[in-house]
Order: sequence, then C-alpha cells, then structure tokens
Amino acid sequence: MTGTESRSEVATGRLYGLGVGPGDPELLTLKALRLLKASAVVAYPTLEGGASFARSIVAGHLTGGQHELPIRVPMTTERAPAQQAYDAAAVEMAEHLQAGRDVAVLCEGDPFFYGSFMYLFGRLAERFAVEVVPGVSSLTACAAVLGQPLAARNDSLAVLPAPLPDAELRARLAGAEAAAIIKIGRHYPRIRALLDAEGLTPHARYVERATLPEQRLVPLAELGEASAPYFSMILIHRRGEAWRWPQD
Repeated sequence: MTGTESRSEVATGRLYGLGVGPGDPELLTLKALRLLKASAVVAYPTLEGGASFARSIVAGHLTGGQHELPIRVPMTTERAPAQQAYDAAAVEMAEHLQAGRDVAVLCEGDPFFYGSFMYLFGRLAERFAVEVVPGVSSLTACAAVLGQPLAARNDSLAVLPAPLPDAELRARLAGAEAAAIIKIGRHYPRIRALLDAEGLTPHARYVERATLPEQRLVPLAELGEASAPYFSMILIHRRGEAWRWPQD
C-alpha cells in the first residue's frame, strides 16, 4: 500500500476522506464524486441539532441507498466533547469497514487543511486502508473570488488562526509578505484592532462564505461589523497586490 493507505491487510473496507470544497457544488472534484457514489456508507460532520454543511454540498449526488452516518460534533471550545464524538464515530466506521463496506467521509474544503477528517484518520489509519482526496480549500477559494493572488515569487504566506494571542499574531505577520487570517468569528474586533495598529488594514480584504450565493467581499477598511461568521477570512498582502513590485 502507498500514500496514506494503512499497512493493514485485514480490513476489506476502505476509508475515503473526501474534500468537498468550500460550498459551491460545482467545485467537487470528479474523483471525489466517483468515490462518493461508489461508497456504501457516507459520513459527515454536523452540528448537534443542526444540518450538515458538508452534506448539503453533495446532496444532489447521494444515491438514496447509502447508509448515512452523521458525526454530531458539539460547538464548544473545549476539546473533550468533540474528541468523544470522533471516538464514537470511529467505532461505528470501524464496524462498517470490518464488514467490507467502504466509508466516504465528507470534509468541507480539504481534509488535511484544518479538516475534521484528520481526527478520524488518526484513529483509523493504522487499522484500515485509507485514501485522502484533496478538495478546493477555503484559502484558495477566497483568493479566487476576491481576484487576489495569494503570493508571488519568493513571498512567504502565513496562515494564521484568529484565536492565536496578539503577540504571536504580530510576530508571524511581521515575518510574512502575505497572510490569511482564518477562524475569525468572535475574534474580529481584536483582529481588526491589531491590523489597524500594524498599518495592514489598507492592504487587507475580507471574504465571507466564499463561493456561496450569499458570499460577501469587502475591503477590510470598509467593514464595520463587531463580529464575523465562522466561514470568513481576511487576506493580506504587504504590497497591496502580489504582483506589485517596487520600482528599481
């Protein structure tokens, strides 16, 4: 076995981590679509008491005869409840895999770019054959809808989670020509104040719910909200645009 496949020779079912992209169903890859339709079991994260965004992306392609396995992940900053949800899901998936049924796990964006699939991968990859299918990430989707290249030539690009402490954010921003700040949500006022203080707000753009009908694109300097949704990102380039270079 190669790549991300496990070394196990016992299990007959195969686990697929399918990146389903940022939201636009047309950004689903042909490979992910093929494996989705061929899998007997389809698993996906969902909020307790809510719908699954990942499932909604592929809903038009589900065959109707597949067993669906919702992974109910609590919305909390504490790690234990989410880890318990992944523990339970891994046990159920293992039963299907041991019975010879392939399991396709849907992951928003890309499975290995801040994707929830990695937690299932960590629990199952040593026992079962696993294949990861990359998807269009939120990072590249936001750049595309903004019409803003991320980086050029020898630029360094930093991907920074908003919950990081201010001092760490400043240090990482100082060492990169370009940056993407993710997981903004309730951290928006603090992030905005930090970027204002660093003089980066004029070079920053905000995108919300990229590729969806309700997507929103705003220069950060014009954004006045006190908070932002989870599916939002700020892209920054110190030159303003990646292709702009100082004149000799």
